[in-house]
Amino acid sequence: MIFPRTSEVIDENRSENDYKKNQDLENYFANTIIPQLFIDGNLILKKFTPPAMKQFSLTDEDVNRDIHDVKENFRFPTLIENIEEVIQTGEILEKEVQTTDGKWFQMNILPYRVFEENRNDGVIITFVDITKRIRAIGELEKLNSEYNTLIDALSHDIRQPLSAIVLLSDALLNAYNKQNTPQFEKYIGTLKASSNAMRDLLNDFIVVSEDQPELEGEPVRVNIENIAQDVIISLKSEIFNKGISIATDFQTSEIIFSRNNLRSILYNLLRNSIKYKKAGKPLKIHISTVKEDDHVVLQVKDNGKGIAVEHQEAIFQKSTRVSHKIEGTGMGLYIIKRMVENNGGNIKVESQLGKGSTFSVYFSVSKDR
Repeated sequence: MIFPRTSEVIDENRSENDYKKNQDLENYFANTIIPQLFIDGNLILKKFTPPAMKQFSLTDEDVNRDIHDVKENFRFPTLIENIEEVIQTGEILEKEVQTTDGKWFQMNILPYRVFEENRNDGVIITFVDITKRIRAIGELEKLNSEYNTLIDALSHDIRQPLSAIVLLSDALLNAYNKQNTPQFEKYIGTLKASSNAMRDLLNDFIVVSEDQPELEGEPVRVNIENIAQDVIISLKSEIFNKGISIATDFQTSEIIFSRNNLRSILYNLLRNSIKYKKAGKPLKIHISTVKEDDHVVLQVKDNGKGIAVEHQEAIFQKSTRVSHKIEGTGMGLYIIKRMVENNGGNIKVESQLGKGSTFSVYFSVSKDR
Protein backbone atom coordinates (compact mmCIF):
# COMPACT_ATOMS: atom_id res chain seq x y z
CA MET A 1 0.00 0.00 0.00
CA ILE A 2 1.28 3.42 -0.94
CA PHE A 3 0.59 6.13 1.63
CA PRO A 4 0.31 9.75 0.55
CA ARG A 5 3.12 12.02 1.65
CA THR A 6 2.43 14.19 4.69
CA SER A 7 2.64 17.39 2.64
CA GLU A 8 0.01 16.05 0.23
CA VAL A 9 -2.36 15.28 3.14
CA ILE A 10 -1.83 18.75 4.54
CA ASP A 11 -2.45 20.38 1.15
CA GLU A 12 -5.58 18.31 0.64
CA ASN A 13 -6.93 19.16 4.10
CA ARG A 14 -6.11 22.82 3.58
CA SER A 15 -7.94 22.81 0.22
CA GLU A 16 -10.98 21.18 1.82
CA ASN A 17 -10.91 23.73 4.66
CA ASP A 18 -10.51 26.62 2.24
CA TYR A 19 -13.37 25.28 0.13
CA LYS A 20 -15.59 24.94 3.21
CA LYS A 21 -14.72 28.46 4.39
CA ASN A 22 -15.41 29.81 0.94
CA GLN A 23 -18.79 28.04 0.82
CA ASP A 24 -19.69 29.32 4.28
CA LEU A 25 -18.77 32.86 3.19
CA GLU A 26 -20.76 32.47 -0.04
CA ASN A 27 -23.84 31.28 1.87
CA TYR A 28 -23.52 34.06 4.43
CA PHE A 29 -23.15 36.80 1.83
CA ALA A 30 -26.00 35.40 -0.27
CA ASN A 31 -28.49 35.41 2.59
CA THR A 32 -27.68 38.47 4.69
CA ILE A 33 -30.17 41.34 4.49
CA ILE A 34 -27.72 44.21 4.98
CA PRO A 35 -25.13 45.67 2.58
CA GLN A 36 -21.74 43.98 3.08
CA LEU A 37 -18.50 43.79 1.13
CA PHE A 38 -15.48 41.52 1.25
CA ILE A 39 -12.30 43.19 0.01
CA ASP A 40 -9.05 41.24 0.10
CA GLY A 41 -5.57 42.36 1.14
CA ASN A 42 -4.80 43.56 -2.38
CA LEU A 43 -7.88 45.82 -2.29
CA ILE A 44 -9.77 43.60 -4.71
CA LEU A 45 -13.56 43.44 -4.31
CA LYS A 46 -14.17 39.72 -3.91
CA LYS A 47 -17.80 39.48 -2.75
CA PHE A 48 -20.80 41.59 -1.88
CA THR A 49 -24.32 40.95 -0.64
CA PRO A 50 -27.44 41.51 -2.78
CA PRO A 51 -28.44 44.57 -0.68
CA ALA A 52 -24.98 46.04 -1.34
CA MET A 53 -25.48 45.41 -5.05
CA LYS A 54 -28.75 47.36 -4.91
CA GLN A 55 -27.59 50.17 -2.62
CA PHE A 56 -24.30 50.87 -4.37
CA SER A 57 -25.27 49.94 -7.96
CA LEU A 58 -22.81 47.04 -8.16
CA THR A 59 -22.96 44.29 -10.79
CA ASP A 60 -21.43 40.81 -11.10
CA GLU A 61 -18.80 42.36 -13.36
CA ASP A 62 -17.48 44.34 -10.37
CA VAL A 63 -16.31 41.14 -8.66
CA ASN A 64 -12.50 40.87 -8.74
CA ARG A 65 -12.13 44.55 -9.61
CA ASP A 66 -9.76 46.84 -7.73
CA ILE A 67 -11.65 48.92 -5.18
CA HIS A 68 -10.07 52.03 -6.69
CA ASP A 69 -12.08 51.34 -9.87
CA VAL A 70 -15.44 51.16 -8.09
CA LYS A 71 -14.91 53.61 -5.20
CA GLU A 72 -17.21 56.17 -6.84
CA ASN A 73 -20.11 53.76 -6.32
CA PHE A 74 -19.80 54.15 -2.57
CA ARG A 75 -19.47 57.94 -2.45
CA PHE A 76 -17.38 57.92 0.76
CA PRO A 77 -14.27 60.08 0.20
CA THR A 78 -12.10 58.27 2.76
CA LEU A 79 -13.23 54.68 2.09
CA ILE A 80 -9.90 53.38 0.73
CA GLU A 81 -7.88 55.09 3.46
CA ASN A 82 -10.15 53.51 6.08
CA ILE A 83 -9.74 50.04 4.53
CA GLU A 84 -5.95 50.34 4.43
CA GLU A 85 -5.91 51.51 8.05
CA VAL A 86 -7.87 48.46 9.24
CA ILE A 87 -5.70 46.02 7.25
CA GLN A 88 -2.57 47.61 8.69
CA THR A 89 -3.67 47.93 12.33
CA GLY A 90 -6.11 45.03 12.66
CA GLU A 91 -8.41 47.34 14.63
CA ILE A 92 -12.16 47.54 13.93
CA LEU A 93 -13.22 50.91 12.55
CA GLU A 94 -16.72 52.27 13.13
CA LYS A 95 -18.02 55.58 11.78
CA GLU A 96 -21.15 57.31 10.57
CA VAL A 97 -20.99 58.22 6.90
CA GLN A 98 -23.29 60.01 4.50
CA THR A 99 -23.59 59.26 0.81
CA THR A 100 -24.04 61.97 -1.78
CA ASP A 101 -27.71 60.96 -2.14
CA GLY A 102 -28.29 62.06 1.46
CA LYS A 103 -28.48 58.64 3.15
CA TRP A 104 -26.66 57.92 6.41
CA PHE A 105 -24.94 54.62 7.28
CA GLN A 106 -23.16 53.17 10.26
CA MET A 107 -20.07 51.76 8.52
CA ASN A 108 -18.19 49.01 10.34
CA ILE A 109 -14.87 47.80 8.84
CA LEU A 110 -13.59 44.55 10.35
CA PRO A 111 -10.22 42.94 9.56
CA TYR A 112 -10.43 39.58 7.78
CA ARG A 113 -7.94 37.45 9.70
CA VAL A 114 -5.95 34.46 8.39
CA PHE A 115 -5.19 32.99 11.78
CA GLU A 116 -2.93 30.19 10.52
CA GLU A 117 -0.60 32.82 9.07
CA ASN A 118 -1.28 35.47 11.74
CA ARG A 119 -2.05 38.22 9.24
CA ASN A 120 -4.89 40.33 7.91
CA ASP A 121 -5.96 39.47 4.39
CA GLY A 122 -8.59 42.08 3.73
CA VAL A 123 -11.68 43.51 5.36
CA ILE A 124 -15.40 42.89 5.66
CA ILE A 125 -17.42 46.10 5.55
CA THR A 126 -20.95 46.33 6.89
CA PHE A 127 -23.32 49.22 6.19
CA VAL A 128 -26.33 49.72 8.46
CA ASP A 129 -28.85 52.29 7.21
CA ILE A 130 -29.35 54.85 10.01
CA THR A 131 -31.02 57.55 7.91
CA LYS A 132 -34.27 57.41 9.92
CA ARG A 133 -32.37 57.59 13.20
CA ILE A 134 -30.32 60.59 12.08
CA ARG A 135 -33.47 62.36 10.88
CA ALA A 136 -35.21 61.54 14.17
CA ILE A 137 -32.27 63.05 16.08
CA GLY A 138 -32.51 66.13 13.88
CA GLU A 139 -36.23 66.44 14.59
CA LEU A 140 -35.58 65.96 18.30
CA GLU A 141 -32.97 68.73 18.25
CA LYS A 142 -35.43 70.99 16.42
CA LEU A 143 -38.17 70.25 18.96
CA ASN A 144 -35.73 70.90 21.78
CA SER A 145 -34.78 74.22 20.20
CA GLU A 146 -38.46 75.13 19.77
CA TYR A 147 -39.14 74.11 23.38
CA ASN A 148 -36.37 76.41 24.62
CA THR A 149 -37.70 79.20 22.42
CA LEU A 150 -41.18 78.61 23.83
CA ILE A 151 -39.92 78.84 27.41
CA ASP A 152 -38.01 82.03 26.58
CA ALA A 153 -41.13 83.46 24.98
CA LEU A 154 -43.34 82.58 27.94
CA SER A 155 -40.95 84.09 30.48
CA HIS A 156 -40.64 87.21 28.32
CA ASP A 157 -44.35 87.69 27.60
CA ILE A 158 -45.48 87.09 31.16
CA ARG A 159 -43.37 89.94 32.54
CA GLN A 160 -45.77 92.66 31.35
CA PRO A 161 -48.94 91.41 33.11
CA LEU A 162 -46.90 90.54 36.20
CA SER A 163 -45.43 94.04 36.31
CA ALA A 164 -48.93 95.48 35.92
CA ILE A 165 -50.18 93.39 38.85
CA VAL A 166 -47.31 94.59 41.07
CA LEU A 167 -48.03 98.24 40.21
CA LEU A 168 -51.78 97.77 40.67
CA SER A 169 -51.30 96.24 44.11
CA ASP A 170 -49.57 99.45 45.25
CA ALA A 171 -52.28 101.58 43.62
CA LEU A 172 -55.03 99.50 45.28
CA LEU A 173 -53.40 99.87 48.70
CA ASN A 174 -53.15 103.63 48.20
CA ALA A 175 -56.81 103.88 47.13
CA TYR A 176 -57.87 101.74 50.10
CA ASN A 177 -55.97 103.92 52.56
CA LYS A 178 -57.61 107.04 51.11
CA GLN A 179 -61.03 105.32 51.07
CA ASN A 180 -61.31 106.25 47.38
CA THR A 181 -63.95 103.75 46.35
CA PRO A 182 -64.25 104.73 42.64
CA GLN A 183 -60.48 104.55 42.19
CA PHE A 184 -60.35 101.30 44.13
CA GLU A 185 -63.04 99.74 41.91
CA LYS A 186 -61.27 100.96 38.78
CA TYR A 187 -58.01 99.36 39.84
CA ILE A 188 -59.79 96.14 40.78
CA GLY A 189 -61.15 95.96 37.22
CA THR A 190 -57.71 96.59 35.74
CA LEU A 191 -56.19 94.00 38.06
CA LYS A 192 -58.75 91.45 36.94
CA ALA A 193 -58.02 92.23 33.29
CA SER A 194 -54.26 91.79 33.83
CA SER A 195 -54.83 88.54 35.68
CA ASN A 196 -57.05 87.26 32.87
CA ALA A 197 -54.40 88.26 30.32
CA MET A 198 -51.79 86.27 32.22
CA ARG A 199 -54.14 83.31 32.53
CA ASP A 200 -54.88 83.40 28.79
CA LEU A 201 -51.18 83.63 28.03
CA LEU A 202 -50.45 80.54 30.10
CA ASN A 203 -53.36 78.67 28.52
CA ASP A 204 -51.95 79.47 25.10
CA PHE A 205 -48.62 77.88 26.02
CA ILE A 206 -49.88 74.83 27.89
CA VAL A 207 -51.42 72.14 25.72
CA VAL A 208 -54.18 70.45 27.71
CA SER A 209 -55.71 68.30 24.97
CA GLU A 210 -54.10 65.39 23.16
CA ASP A 211 -56.08 66.41 20.09
CA GLN A 212 -54.13 69.65 19.73
CA PRO A 213 -51.41 69.31 17.06
CA GLU A 214 -49.03 71.57 18.98
CA LEU A 215 -48.45 68.71 21.41
CA GLU A 216 -46.11 67.10 18.87
CA GLY A 217 -44.70 70.38 17.66
CA GLU A 218 -46.69 70.30 14.44
CA PRO A 219 -47.74 73.62 12.89
CA VAL A 220 -51.45 74.11 12.18
CA ARG A 221 -53.51 76.28 9.90
CA VAL A 222 -53.95 79.61 11.70
CA ASN A 223 -55.54 82.93 10.82
CA ILE A 224 -53.21 85.91 11.31
CA GLU A 225 -56.12 88.36 11.42
CA ASN A 226 -57.85 86.49 14.26
CA ILE A 227 -54.65 86.18 16.29
CA ALA A 228 -53.89 89.89 15.74
CA GLN A 229 -57.33 90.88 17.02
CA ASP A 230 -56.83 88.71 20.13
CA VAL A 231 -53.50 90.38 20.85
CA ILE A 232 -54.96 93.86 20.33
CA ILE A 233 -57.77 93.06 22.76
CA SER A 234 -55.24 91.82 25.37
CA LEU A 235 -53.46 95.19 25.09
CA LYS A 236 -56.61 97.32 24.82
CA SER A 237 -56.25 99.09 28.17
CA GLU A 238 -52.72 100.24 27.32
CA ILE A 239 -53.74 101.16 23.77
CA PHE A 240 -56.70 103.21 25.05
CA ASN A 241 -54.81 104.93 27.88
CA LYS A 242 -51.99 106.05 25.59
CA GLY A 243 -54.24 107.14 22.73
CA ILE A 244 -52.74 104.66 20.27
CA SER A 245 -54.44 104.08 16.93
CA ILE A 246 -54.11 100.73 15.16
CA ALA A 247 -55.03 100.16 11.51
CA THR A 248 -55.06 96.79 9.75
CA ASP A 249 -54.93 95.61 6.16
CA PHE A 250 -54.98 91.82 5.77
CA GLN A 251 -54.71 90.85 2.10
CA THR A 252 -54.06 87.25 3.10
CA SER A 253 -54.67 85.65 6.46
CA GLU A 254 -53.97 81.93 6.69
CA ILE A 255 -50.55 80.37 7.27
CA ILE A 256 -49.27 77.04 8.57
CA PHE A 257 -47.60 77.89 11.86
CA SER A 258 -47.75 77.31 15.61
CA ARG A 259 -50.68 79.26 17.07
CA ASN A 260 -48.74 79.94 20.30
CA ASN A 261 -45.69 81.20 18.44
CA LEU A 262 -47.71 83.43 16.13
CA ARG A 263 -49.44 85.04 19.10
CA SER A 264 -46.09 85.63 20.79
CA ILE A 265 -44.65 87.21 17.61
CA LEU A 266 -47.54 89.65 17.25
CA TYR A 267 -47.62 90.41 20.96
CA ASN A 268 -43.90 91.20 21.05
CA LEU A 269 -43.96 93.38 17.94
CA LEU A 270 -46.93 95.41 19.19
CA ARG A 271 -45.43 95.73 22.66
CA ASN A 272 -42.20 97.01 21.16
CA SER A 273 -44.08 99.64 19.14
CA ILE A 274 -45.85 100.77 22.29
CA LYS A 275 -42.69 100.78 24.43
CA TYR A 276 -40.75 102.81 21.88
CA LYS A 277 -43.47 105.38 21.30
CA LYS A 278 -42.10 108.81 20.43
CA ALA A 279 -42.73 111.31 23.23
CA GLY A 280 -45.31 113.98 22.46
CA LYS A 281 -46.49 112.32 19.26
CA PRO A 282 -49.58 110.09 18.89
CA LEU A 283 -48.50 106.53 18.11
CA LYS A 284 -49.89 104.98 14.95
CA ILE A 285 -49.44 101.28 14.25
CA HIS A 286 -50.28 99.61 10.95
CA ILE A 287 -50.56 95.82 10.75
CA SER A 288 -50.73 94.24 7.30
CA THR A 289 -50.19 91.01 5.40
CA VAL A 290 -49.39 90.32 1.77
CA LYS A 291 -48.45 87.26 -0.29
CA GLU A 292 -44.99 87.41 -1.87
CA ASP A 293 -43.90 84.36 -3.92
CA ASP A 294 -43.61 81.47 -1.47
CA HIS A 295 -44.02 83.60 1.66
CA VAL A 296 -46.78 85.37 3.54
CA VAL A 297 -45.35 88.63 4.83
CA LEU A 298 -46.66 90.14 8.07
CA GLN A 299 -45.69 93.78 8.60
CA VAL A 300 -45.96 95.84 11.78
CA LYS A 301 -45.22 99.50 11.04
CA ASP A 302 -45.12 102.38 13.52
CA ASN A 303 -44.13 106.04 13.73
CA GLY A 304 -42.21 105.65 16.98
CA LYS A 305 -38.65 106.42 17.97
CA GLY A 306 -37.05 104.26 15.30
CA ILE A 307 -33.76 102.39 15.47
CA ALA A 308 -30.35 103.70 14.49
CA VAL A 309 -28.75 101.90 11.52
CA GLU A 310 -25.82 100.67 13.61
CA HIS A 311 -28.20 98.86 15.99
CA GLN A 312 -30.50 97.20 13.44
CA GLU A 313 -28.58 93.90 13.25
CA ALA A 314 -27.82 93.72 16.96
CA ILE A 315 -31.48 93.92 18.05
CA PHE A 316 -32.03 90.31 16.94
CA GLN A 317 -29.22 89.01 19.14
CA LYS A 318 -29.87 87.49 22.53
CA SER A 319 -30.31 89.90 25.45
CA THR A 320 -29.55 92.98 23.33
CA ARG A 321 -31.20 96.23 24.45
CA VAL A 322 -30.92 99.42 22.45
CA SER A 323 -32.08 101.59 25.35
CA HIS A 324 -31.65 100.79 29.03
CA LYS A 325 -34.05 103.58 29.93
CA ILE A 326 -36.97 101.43 28.79
CA GLU A 327 -37.98 98.30 30.71
CA GLY A 328 -37.23 95.05 28.95
CA THR A 329 -35.01 91.96 28.74
CA GLY A 330 -33.72 92.29 25.18
CA MET A 331 -35.11 88.82 24.44
CA GLY A 332 -38.23 89.61 22.40
CA LEU A 333 -36.79 90.03 18.90
CA TYR A 334 -34.27 87.24 19.48
CA ILE A 335 -37.16 84.90 20.34
CA ILE A 336 -39.16 85.99 17.30
CA LYS A 337 -36.19 85.42 15.00
CA ARG A 338 -35.69 81.88 16.32
CA MET A 339 -39.37 81.03 16.05
CA VAL A 340 -39.58 82.18 12.46
CA GLU A 341 -36.26 80.72 11.28
CA ASN A 342 -37.06 77.35 12.88
CA ASN A 343 -39.96 77.17 10.42
CA GLY A 344 -38.19 78.28 7.26
CA GLY A 345 -38.97 81.99 7.53
CA ASN A 346 -37.15 85.23 8.21
CA ILE A 347 -37.58 88.63 9.86
CA LYS A 348 -36.26 92.00 8.68
CA VAL A 349 -36.41 95.58 9.92
CA GLU A 350 -36.44 98.92 8.13
CA SER A 351 -36.12 101.91 10.40
CA GLN A 352 -35.07 105.53 10.63
CA LEU A 353 -34.19 107.16 13.89
CA GLY A 354 -37.01 109.51 14.87
CA LYS A 355 -39.33 108.32 12.09
CA GLY A 356 -40.43 104.86 13.13
CA SER A 357 -39.85 101.20 12.22
CA THR A 358 -41.30 98.50 9.99
CA PHE A 359 -40.81 94.87 10.96
CA SER A 360 -41.46 92.34 8.19
CA VAL A 361 -41.95 88.70 9.16
CA TYR A 362 -41.71 86.19 6.30
CA PHE A 363 -43.68 82.99 6.89
CA SER A 364 -42.81 80.17 4.53
CA VAL A 365 -45.74 78.60 2.69
CA SER A 366 -43.58 75.92 1.08
CA LYS A 367 -44.56 72.35 2.00
CA ASP A 368 -40.90 71.32 1.94
CA ARG A 369 -39.58 73.86 4.41
